[in-house]
Amino acid sequence: MDDTRRLDPDWPFVPTPTVSIERAEGVYLYGADGTKILDAAGGAIAANIGHGRKDVAEAVARSLANTSYLVPPFECPERRALVDRLKSDWLPSHLTRMYFCSGGSEAIDSALRLARLHFVCKGETSRYKIISRFPSYHGTTIGTLAVSGHDNRRVDYEPLVATMPLVPAPYPLRFDGADTNEDCGMAAAAAIERAIENEGPETVAAVIGEPVIGSSGGAIVPPDNYWPAVRDICDKYGILLIADEVMTGFGRTGTKFACQHWDLKPDIMVSGKGLAAGYAPLSGMYATDQVVAPIADRKKQMMFYTYGGHPSACAAADVVLDVVIRENLIAKADEAGAALQQALEARLKENPHVAEVRGKGLLRAVEIVTDRETLEPFPEELNISGRLVGEGLRRGVFYYGGGTGPVRDIIAIGPPFTVSRDEIDIIADTFADCLDAITTKLAG
Repeated sequence: MDDTRRLDPDWPFVPTPTVSIERAEGVYLYGADGTKILDAAGGAIAANIGHGRKDVAEAVARSLANTSYLVPPFECPERRALVDRLKSDWLPSHLTRMYFCSGGSEAIDSALRLARLHFVCKGETSRYKIISRFPSYHGTTIGTLAVSGHDNRRVDYEPLVATMPLVPAPYPLRFDGADTNEDCGMAAAAAIERAIENEGPETVAAVIGEPVIGSSGGAIVPPDNYWPAVRDICDKYGILLIADEVMTGFGRTGTKFACQHWDLKPDIMVSGKGLAAGYAPLSGMYATDQVVAPIADRKKQMMFYTYGGHPSACAAADVVLDVVIRENLIAKADEAGAALQQALEARLKENPHVAEVRGKGLLRAVEIVTDRETLEPFPEELNISGRLVGEGLRRGVFYYGGGTGPVRDIIAIGPPFTVSRDEIDIIADTFADCLDAITTKLAG
């Protein structure tokens, strides 16, 4: 390639503004130029126990010194320790089978494969469709994009992406024809049943959803009657229910798993970010014996990913999960989340551009609109969420941009569970100042 045509800089892959970080500790990132940035996003809503834990680093170092790599089906001390900890301290008792991957997209892709293989091995080969919701996000592989209600991330790949049934998410703020939360919950569940009937129940393998919708919709909490109704519908038609807990799992919403807010028992559950809290690339898929039994009976296998359940990643996760329990961080996430909600509402209650502040635990989000009465979004080309992230970085706080389609200007906030009350106030105050600065500039 002619040097005169080189793109600059050479990182990231597609040239885009970036930040150079030299180290991280606690809830702060430190730039190469000496800047200090409060990590209000927990990275990508992942750094649950904070940055720079030496006990995690030491466990990873010991593991790497002991074993550099083992194929995923082999057992080793690190994998066995993590499986035992998940079984004894974390997973709902009905989820007995564990499968490890490197990240959330891989784990969701595996859940889709598992759902299909389950029915193939039962002889119900017509079942392949996965019903998902809008808005939603389940990953960036071609398979996971097919079940993601995320216009921005799938539109350029649609010739490659399968068409799967999509129904409205239980989103009380914007749900058409529902006057109350209860109405929204039942109407959104009924939309799933209509989709099953329209597609033909004999063709549907699973329904997938985040118990609390993450950054694609901005910490959307469903009405309390929604998930029990969806569970009943899946049981009625013999369909598997997949819970995507990649963002919400391992304490983020103030319970071990967000499913537990509604006593929801999925057939398959997927976890990611919080499993190793950003210290290693690791995710998990968990299933019931009943889901796996037909596959075992047919002597089939679920093909692994090369780095799934890497020993050093399992060593990191084992320490991370011990820290969360030992330091009572789930309760701290619940308390800090309530304080964050209160602080954001206090600073933003008079702002005409804030449609809603919402969430559970330390998964919170702010939806930005031109007018809170009409809920009209800003023009897409203004990239309000991107501007807010940039303005936050200039003021020393990192927020997480999200949203898609009409719900396009979302800022998600998910700091480490160790965040202090003073730091929560900084997060809320800085966000309000950023929003004022941007909207004032646009108006003037």
